[in-house]
Amino acid sequence: MSLSVRLRHSLAGLDLDLNFEAPPGVTVLFGRSGSGKTTVVNAVAGLLRPEAGRVAVDDWVLFDTDTKLWLPPHKRRLGYIFQEGRLFPHLTVRQNLSFGRWFAPRPAKREDPDKVIEMLGIGHLLDRRPAGLSGGEKQRVAIGRALLASPRLILADEPLAALDEGRKAEILPYFERLRDEVSVPILYVTHSAAEVARLATSVVALQDGKVGRHGPASEVLADPSVTPAGVRAVGAVLQVRVRAHHEDGLTELDAGGESLFLPRISHQIGAELRIRIPAQEVILSNQPPAGLSALNVLAGTVETIRAGDGPGAIISMNTRAGIVLARITRRSVAGLGLQPGARCYAVIKTVALAPQDVGGRIGPTG
Repeated sequence: MSLSVRLRHSLAGLDLDLNFEAPPGVTVLFGRSGSGKTTVVNAVAGLLRPEAGRVAVDDWVLFDTDTKLWLPPHKRRLGYIFQEGRLFPHLTVRQNLSFGRWFAPRPAKREDPDKVIEMLGIGHLLDRRPAGLSGGEKQRVAIGRALLASPRLILADEPLAALDEGRKAEILPYFERLRDEVSVPILYVTHSAAEVARLATSVVALQDGKVGRHGPASEVLADPSVTPAGVRAVGAVLQVRVRAHHEDGLTELDAGGESLFLPRISHQIGAELRIRIPAQEVILSNQPPAGLSALNVLAGTVETIRAGDGPGAIISMNTRAGIVLARITRRSVAGLGLQPGARCYAVIKTVALAPQDVGGRIGPTG
């Protein structure tokens, strides 16, 4: 199922005017605070009535101002996952999961509750109440409740923002499974580049209520003008395969025939993944480096050089592993004699490849 969104609406300090088509999978709304992400989600959910627009999931039209069609929120067949879970405190986990099913239309396609419970690993929690759950457990139950409501679309509004890094690492694989095993499209709001790299089938980068860029994560994360943290969020997204786990605690990845090493991960040998390499963690050399502690060295050629307003520049480099980005100073660009077509070597510290930047593969650099 695909999602079609066209919206125009004026708010204090924001003029929303956007149009995008999203393929099946996870469509990430990505942008700075105040860019319009939550406004879009509220319009899709029916919590905001825009001045003009149309939203549809395949042939299921949620609203169309041209034809004056407006479905109230409770008839839109949406599953909504909030930041805090928002479970009913007086109900058990089992009862929270069942709540959405009570309101699903009889002919609707229903997910198997046992399958959902197994997928989310919450079978041992069914008789507990929310007060006895951790933050990560609450979010897993919230995902299950949304899915068991037989939705045509799932909305996830910064569902990991209230969690610490440990709980985020716990929840991200469940969103990956949801993306890969469930046919329901997901509209996912975040300002985290790591979440975008791991989850996104496609990315809609918002800037002041407009679509600044729309495409795969590998393209959007390479553009500092549309990422919430600017150059700090710029990075490359590579498709890799687990080649080996070594006794010294490192995992070796196959990236287009090149070896990349990172601290040991739990994925099985042969598993296909995609990883994010932050541009600020890449050092460049115009000679084959020697005598370094870094294990990861990729040879390639410079494709583009994008100078910023300050002293920095983003270098895009074509390697066998894919496009790698480096954030260096303009002085270093001049000192190395870098220009498009120049031979170059990217040096990446092993510990710079963090576990939160490693996720399951979904298609070619989606």
